[in-house]
Amino acid sequence: MSDSTFWTDRRVLVTGATGLVGSWLVDALLVAGADVVCLVRDWVPRARLVAEKSVDRVSVVRGDVRDQALLERILGEYEVSTVMHLAAQTIVGIANRNPISTFETNIGGTWALLEACRRSPKVSEVVVASSDKAYGAHDTLPYDESTPLQGSFPYDVSKSCADLIASSYAKTFGLPVVTTRCGNFFGGGDLNWNRLVPGTIRSAIRGERPIIRSDGNYVRDWLYVEDGALAYMLVAERLAADRALAGSAFNFSNEVRITVKDLTRSILRLMESSLEPDVRNEASNEIREQFLSASKAKKELGWAPRFELDAALAKTIAWYRSFVTPAGDGDG
Repeated sequence: MSDSTFWTDRRVLVTGATGLVGSWLVDALLVAGADVVCLVRDWVPRARLVAEKSVDRVSVVRGDVRDQALLERILGEYEVSTVMHLAAQTIVGIANRNPISTFETNIGGTWALLEACRRSPKVSEVVVASSDKAYGAHDTLPYDESTPLQGSFPYDVSKSCADLIASSYAKTFGLPVVTTRCGNFFGGGDLNWNRLVPGTIRSAIRGERPIIRSDGNYVRDWLYVEDGALAYMLVAERLAADRALAGSAFNFSNEVRITVKDLTRSILRLMESSLEPDVRNEASNEIREQFLSASKAKKELGWAPRFELDAALAKTIAWYRSFVTPAGDGDG
């Protein structure tokens, strides 16, 4: 697993630091002794990075990930060694309604960052967070890293394109970049309430029926956010030790396949709630079954998830119980 000595005083740029995974990654890097620089576009006071004061221990640069000149300034002036690129528009529904903003951020932001890294000689490792959605829909499951990238819907296409651009920069310019493809993330700090896990937990706390927007039978795998943060760090460490990994991609998954309906019921069971989900069957432009094989990461990186699903859900529920107040009181 992760070697914390690698990170001591290491200058690391994290894009997307106010997001779910980004905030946990920043915390893990700080614990390991890294010197962290965060690129932040929108100031979100209730974001976990801000609310839990981790922001007070990092250097913050305000700006947009599409601004290549700004990125080059950050990489040069802060003498960044390792880049963790997590900034993205991550909500499928928003991508369906507003595809251009998703394409501009997820695709344009990726090429701007990679070009800035290419022009910054001190950058020695780049980790680009892609997604299992980059694979698109396939009949053969689980997906491994040889599965073609063929997204069809706006969010999926944005991740397929960003993934391919990262590979192109590695193969064409020798940029030391590795791509990660993870299952659906969950954990404390996700304030996108239309996502299944935080939405279900908040509803249960408020005594309201949790909403399932699909028919409940979509199949996914889920990855706890702390496991994801440590996976990103491990990838950077292995890339530093073996430049032959440049251009590679790795799946990360706990390899537990579960329907949306069953995951909702697991959350309600752990919360000792008798509420029944409100199944709306309104989802569109989403892949019906999608789950990953993590065998390559286990074999080549020595990675394994640290948290079982129920234990991770319990930790997540505990976080939201301290954050969400019952209906009528507003969130804490």
